[in-house]
Amino acid sequence: MIPHGLLKPRAPDIHKGDLGHVLVVAGSAGLTGAAALCSLGALRAGAGLVTLGIPKSLQDVMAAKLTEVMTVPLPETPPRSLSLKALPELLSLIERITVVAMGPGLSQHSETKEVVRRLLPRLTKPTVVDADGLNALAEDLNVLKRLTLPVILTPHPGEMGRLARLSAADVQRDRERITKEFAKTYGVVVVLKGHRSLVANVDGELYGNDTGNPGMATGGMGDVLTGMIAGLLGQGVSLFNAARLGVYLHGLAGDLAAEEIGEVGLIASDVLDRIPEALEQYQGLPT
Repeated sequence: MIPHGLLKPRAPDIHKGDLGHVLVVAGSAGLTGAAALCSLGALRAGAGLVTLGIPKSLQDVMAAKLTEVMTVPLPETPPRSLSLKALPELLSLIERITVVAMGPGLSQHSETKEVVRRLLPRLTKPTVVDADGLNALAEDLNVLKRLTLPVILTPHPGEMGRLARLSAADVQRDRERITKEFAKTYGVVVVLKGHRSLVANVDGELYGNDTGNPGMATGGMGDVLTGMIAGLLGQGVSLFNAARLGVYLHGLAGDLAAEEIGEVGLIASDVLDRIPEALEQYQGLPT
C-alpha cells in the first residue's frame, strides 16, 4: 500500500526555514552512531536544519563527524550520558525548533531515563520517541497520560512488549490488535517495526507497509527511520502521515540499496544514501 500525495512539490523560492528544524536528543558514550544516523536520516528526508543535542564530552567528535548537522554540548553524567542538568537547556532549545527526535543511543542510565520522563510532558512540538526513550517510558507509562500533544513511538517487537507488558513473542502473535489498542489507549501514533511494519493512529486507523527486505535486519536502521519521520514532520506532514510515509520511504530506500549491492552486508548508511532516490521515485508516482 503506497501512502500517496503526502509531500507537496517544493516551490522555487523555498528556503531552509520553510522545511523544519529538527532537534535530535540522542547519543552517549559508545552509542554515538545512533545519534549520527538519526540526524542524517532527518536531513536526507528533507529537513531544512538539524541540531544534535549530545553529552558535552562527545560534542567535538560528533561535530567533526556530522558536517551538515549543528551540535550542542549538554551536561552529562559521569558515564557520559545526558544528565538532569541538561533539562533547562533542552527546554530552551525546543522553543526554537520545529520537531524533536528523542531516544537513539541515549543509554539506560537512570538519570538519563529521568530526563526523558521529565521532558516529554513539557514538549510543545511534534516528537518522535525511539530506542532508549521508549525504555524510559516503559518504566512509567503514566508519562504518556501527561503529554500535551500526541507523539510518535517507534518500537521494535521487544520494545513494544516492554511498553505493553508482554513478551516480544506475544506481540508478534497479535501485532495488529496490540498496536492499535496501545495507540488508542495512550493517544499516540505507534510504529511497530519489523517485517511489514505497522503504523497505528490514535483513532484506530492502521497502515501496513510492504516495502523493505531482510537485509535491513541490522543495527542502525531504526535510528535512520526515527530521523526520517522527524524530517517529514518538520516539513508539515501530520503525525500519522509522517509515520507511514517514513516507514514506506525507509523500506523503499532499503530495497533500492539491496537491488544495487545485495541484501547480505547491507548497512544503515547504505539506506541513508538511497533516501533521495526513494523520495524522487515516490514523488514521481501517479496518484
